[in-house]
Formats: sequence, C-alpha cells, structure tokens
Amino acid sequence: MVRHAGSLVALAIGDALGAPLEGSQKPEAWLAEYRSGGRLFRKKGEFTDDTLQALAVAESLVACGAFSENDLVQKLSESFIVRPEWFGPTSTLFFELVQNGTVPHLAARIVHQRNHGSRTNGSVMRGFPLGIFFPAPEVYALSLRCSSLTHYDPVAGHCSAFLNTMASDMVRGTSRSRAFRHARSLCTNPEVHAVLGSYAQYDPEPSLDSVRCAHAALRSFMEAKSLEHAILAAVNLGGDADTVGACCGALAGACWGLSAIPCRWRDGLEDYDRIVRTANQLWERRADRPGHTLPHL
Repeated sequence: MVRHAGSLVALAIGDALGAPLEGSQKPEAWLAEYRSGGRLFRKKGEFTDDTLQALAVAESLVACGAFSENDLVQKLSESFIVRPEWFGPTSTLFFELVQNGTVPHLAARIVHQRNHGSRTNGSVMRGFPLGIFFPAPEVYALSLRCSSLTHYDPVAGHCSAFLNTMASDMVRGTSRSRAFRHARSLCTNPEVHAVLGSYAQYDPEPSLDSVRCAHAALRSFMEAKSLEHAILAAVNLGGDADTVGACCGALAGACWGLSAIPCRWRDGLEDYDRIVRTANQLWERRADRPGHTLPHL
C-alpha cells in the first residue's frame, strides 16, 4: 500500500474531477468520470492550481530537504506565472504584490487588509506534501507557517494544519479514526476545533471559506467506505468542487493508498508520472527517515 503517492495522486484526481463543477450548484446527475468544461475550460483529466501549488510545495521540500519559506514562495510564484487565472482572490493579489517587489509577509498583510480578510482555502489545498514529508508532531506548526506566507488569517492555517496532521499520520500507517483524534487534540483554534472536531454535526458547504471547505472535505472522507466514494462525495457537492475534491482526495489517498485509486482515474490524469515521481522523492527524503537530520534553513 503506497500511501504517500496515493495522497498526492488522489489530491490531483479530486482536483481534476471537481474542476468542471467549480462554482456550480450541486449537480443533478452524479459525476463519476473526468469531463471537459468548467468555469475556466479544462480538458478531461486536467488539474488546476490546487495541484500546481501542492506540487510546488512538494518540489520545494525535495529540493531543500526542509521547509524553506524563500524557496517555497519562489516556486509558488512560478506556478502562478504558468496559469494566473486559476488562482483564487487571496493568492492572486499576494503573488502580484510579490512580483512587484513586496516582501512576502508584508504582502500577506496587505492582501488581508485590502480583501477584508484572508481565510480563503488556497493555503489548505496546497499543504498536504508537508504531511508526507514531516511526522505529525512537526506538521501542525509548520502548516501554520506555510499558510501564513500567503494567508494572514490564522484560521486558514489551522484548517490546513488539522488536515495535514491527519495525512501525516495516515501515510505512516495510522488508522483514519486515530489520525482524526490526534489532529483534534492538537487543534488550538476554537472555531476550527468546533467545526472540524465535530464534523458530523454540520452540513457540508463547499465554500471558498477555509473552514467550510476543510469541513466538507473532512466529512466526505470520514463518512466514506472507499477512496472512490470519498472523492465522488466531495466533488459532487458542487461549489468549490476542485478544492474540496483535492483536500478530500489527499486524505483518502493517505488512508487507502495508490492501489485503491481506480485505474481509469490514474490513466486519465494529467502528468500522472510526474506526480508519482514527486511523491516518491518526497517520501525518500522525508524528515523522519532513519538516520536523517534536517538541515537548518
């Protein structure tokens, strides 16, 4: 069971399946296969900035052998240049400011002020490679740092940290229920703890809001009996379907592994070989591999 590759591949699959439904109402007909179309037209099996940003995080960790804010901002900026129209409101303004010379942490604060908040889900969808690379005890704080690079509101960071902690535990063999309880025990934000920690008490809302998005992904995952069912439950909510699908997919892949992903989805996914290769490199260089000491950056 290759859980690290399962997590990154299933993230991209959830993204690609949900992309045509982005911004739509809950579909009347259940979507179970890739299709073309969407608010920003994509071919069958093409992913969006959710996967581009997750790959940027993964490739930065592989290149540096550690979490490097400067390298990560550079790689995320390069992803923005590739397809700027795919990025959400918080990330778009952030990268525009950085490209014009604004220091990243100042840019995040400016975005927060101009947009009257920054609790959107752009930092949640990209953070899962942190869970593959770092063991759970380290993931929570690093997820907050990674999120704060672009999203000044700490709520987004706590949503990312909660899901990344679960992914970290599950790729290392922990059960779904234990991973959830561990993440809940580490969560210090009252709102995130209340909503994600009691996910069954809230109806899923596939929103751009980080808490609602993370909750929709988490509930879809926790109540599913298989990876396929989890991802389809997430993307068929509509709304921000690509991001909810990506977050749910990352959790489901970490739980059930690469072999649980239907062949039809793997075969039709854009850049499948690159995603698997990156996931394997990430795992081979992970922080808790035997005999490894992290460099100081």
